[in-house]
Amino acid sequence: MAKEVTIYTSNTCPHCHTAKEYLSEKGIEFSEKNVSDDPGARKELMSKGIMAVPVIQIGEETIVGFDKGKIEGLLNE
Repeated sequence: MAKEVTIYTSNTCPHCHTAKEYLSEKGIEFSEKNVSDDPGARKELMSKGIMAVPVIQIGEETIVGFDKGKIEGLLNE
């Protein structure tokens, strides 16, 4: 079963753009939560103690930053 993938982004984050491009190229469906436009998404991250983007949530795992190796590892489990 495919894991649910959510990516938290902001309007000014180049790594967010790279991460979204990477997921799209891999054919991975994801939902995006933009912390610049969505105060609720910002609160979700802050409640986890995270103050940076991109944050990629794969199933129950959270990856802060764009870490290809970690992303592939979690998706291939």
